Amino acid sequence: QVQLVESGGGLVSAGDSLRLSCVASGRTFSSFAMGWFRQAPGKEREFVAAITWGGQTSYYTDSVKGRFTISRDNAKNTVWLQMNSLKSEDTAVYYCAADSRRVGVDPIMDYWGKGTLVTVSS
Repeated sequence: QVQLVESGGGLVSAGDSLRLSCVASGRTFSSFAMGWFRQAPGKEREFVAAITWGGQTSYYTDSVKGRFTISRDNAKNTVWLQMNSLKSEDTAVYYCAADSRRVGVDPIMDYWGKGTLVTVSS
């Protein structure tokens, strides 16, 4: 088992930046590939970014490439999502997720946090 707790969400204006954090506890953090997903009101949960176990490789959905950066520190049991140049369409609940077997780019992950709300006003 692993527990994931997100933080860092809030209300910002378009063009602003936010950094989301996800702290893991339980099993060894480095045994999980990590991902960020989001769910906007009335929409399905979608992939945002993912990072491999050691942090060497990251993946992004097209709409956030060049604006968002995922990173991790296995010594701190933490994964971050740096979000720059935020747009109103980035408004959503952002979820941290972990999977021990694969780098997930779809919302089928082993473990999920409860999410943190990001609201971007235009």
